[in-house]
Amino acid sequence: MSKYNLLWEYVQKNGTTTFQLTFDEIKDIAGIPIDHSFLNYKKELTEYGYQVGKISMKTQTVIFNKINI
Repeated sequence: MSKYNLLWEYVQKNGTTTFQLTFDEIKDIAGIPIDHSFLNYKKELTEYGYQVGKISMKTQTVIFNKINI
């Protein structure tokens, strides 16, 4: 089980084509703050039908995009 499973399940349930979450929202959903390891874990999201788009350090946001499986 990945430390980001709660986040991946949330993203999958969202169902929209593209949406954005802040780092704080991700912390609230996942129960842990986003850190550098997120870059390694983000590939797991494709199993849930999404991919991580842009990660902005400036605005502290992450874009999630639905993929066609």
